[in-house]
This record gives sequence, C-alpha cells and structure tokens, in this order.
Amino acid sequence: MSAKSNYQPPYTITPEILNLTAAISEIMGRLTVISDQAGGGALQLRRINQVRTIHGSLAIEGNTLSEAQITAILEGKRVIAPPREVQEVKNAIAVYNRFENWKSHSERDLLEAHRILMTGLMNDAGRYRLGGVGVMAGKQVIHMAPPAGRVPQLMGNLLRWLATTDAHPLIASSIFHYEFECIHPFSDGNGRMGRLWQSLILASWNPLFANVPVESLIFENQREYYKAIQESTRQTDSAAFITFMLRMILDAIKLPTPQVTPQVVDLLMALQGEMTREMLQSALKLSDRKSFGDRYLKPALDEGLIEMTVPNKPKSRLQKYRLTNRGFELRPQKKKS
Repeated sequence: MSAKSNYQPPYTITPEILNLTAAISEIMGRLTVISDQAGGGALQLRRINQVRTIHGSLAIEGNTLSEAQITAILEGKRVIAPPREVQEVKNAIAVYNRFENWKSHSERDLLEAHRILMTGLMNDAGRYRLGGVGVMAGKQVIHMAPPAGRVPQLMGNLLRWLATTDAHPLIASSIFHYEFECIHPFSDGNGRMGRLWQSLILASWNPLFANVPVESLIFENQREYYKAIQESTRQTDSAAFITFMLRMILDAIKLPTPQVTPQVVDLLMALQGEMTREMLQSALKLSDRKSFGDRYLKPALDEGLIEMTVPNKPKSRLQKYRLTNRGFELRPQKKKS
C-alpha cells in the first residue's frame, strides 16, 4: 500500500481544525513526558481509562452495564446482567487488548477486529454486509449507506487513502471515522468499529491514545455526534465531523486524572469491605497515626477513591471507610495464585 491513493475524501481544513490540532498536539506532548515519569502509576490510569472507553462506546449502542460492572468483568468476576451485554463487554476487552498487533490500514486486521468485537452477537461477524443498511440516530435514519456490492471497493479505497495520506493523524483519523460511518460496511457494529479504528489510528501516532476515553465524551454528546455526521453529509465535506471529534479529543485529554501514590495504592489493596482506621493501619502494619492520615487516608479521600460510612461525622467512633467505584476501578488486580 505504498503507492499514493487516487481516492480523496472531501474535506476542508478550517482555522478551527488547525487550532484544535495544535492544542491537542501540545497537550499530548506534555502527557507523554508525565506518563514516562509516572511508571507503574500510569498503568493504573490506563486501566481506568480503558474501562471508561469501553463503557462509553458500548453505552452509545444501548449497553446498560456500569463502569464498576465492566471492571468486574475485566477482573474475571461473574456479573449478573443480560448475557448479550456481558458478551459485548468481553468482546470489547478482547479487542482493546489486541491494539498493539493491528495496522490501521490493513483490511485483514479491520475484519479480524470486527469478528472479535461482534462474535456471538451476529452471524456475519468479520464479514462485510450483503444487504442495505442506514446510519441510525435512535429510531431515525440519518444516512442511507451505499449498496452492499460497492462496500469492498469503497473500503479498499478508504484504507489505501489512510495508508498514504499526508494529513495529520488527528485529522486523518476523524476523516476515516466519518467516511467509515458513511460506508457502514457491516450489518451491525459500525459505530463501535468506527470509534475503535479512530482510536487505533491515533494510538499509532501516540500510544497514549490507546486508552484516552474519547468514547465516554461522545456518549455524553450523542446528539452533537449524530448532528455532525448529518451536517458533514449535507455539505459533502467532513469538516463539521472533524471539528466535533477534535473537540471531544481535546476535552478527553484535559480530563483530570487521580494522583495515585504507592501509599494510596497500598491502601486500596488493603481495604476490604468496610474497615475502621485502626483496622487499616493494622492491615498495612503502620503504627504512626499522623503519617497514615497524611500519606494514605487523606489523599485517598481527597481523590474520591475511598469514602466514609458516616460522612456527616468524620470523627465518629463508628467511622469506617470503603472503596468508591473510582477506587475499585483503580485498585490493581490481585494476582491469582
């Protein structure tokens, strides 16, 4: 795929797109330095963001599982929920764990990703559709996809363009996402595949994007997401969609992340159910009450990783502490013996 593609998706680079691209690039440069310095702590943040990414992408498609339930599935625990929704989560986890093995311009990898993402959910997982489909916003059809017979050629053109384009990855990934949704190459799973593949393109540029929770922000802004698709279709130019996606990416990388010290991680590991301060100090083999409060308890409370069972009376003799959903997500997975 080294030869320049003759196919050129219609798009315009506006001043806003250039400004957003520059802003994202600057922040990602800083985040890369921070990530390199964070070491093990960065792995825990990646895990939180992976859960948020999966939750956001599947919630757009109607999956009702919470981030805590997705975390439990990630840890191999049994979750009481609709089997199809559990399968969707397991598939998404399997897909995101394969990120490093795929090339974004490879049709074979694209089809393999779809097969894993939709296995057990549809009969033709991993194969292009054979019938007509449309892009849906709820129950409303906002775009009728091209006939099934044109899909292989259209996808071939798009992937060749992706392999050879000089467009910045931030822009190219957004163009690919929009064009992919317009082609709608599969009978189901197109939305989550489009979002997945944009993340893959971005991760090829900067590995940190493998776990930037852009999908959670798209979920919170679904109406604008579909509106951007409609506007780009109306104008036969993907600038509106590129702008929307760059805004979502910028917002996602600006999200605050918890400051997790080794001491806080130790506290999260020690906390089982509801425990008193004395029980926690004993579990951690700590005798200095002030040091425990300053280095373990207070930071975990400040970051919302643990909570009091009697929040209105912080000094109550009945006071105990328990993990919040956020703390549960951040707690390292225990190794199985």
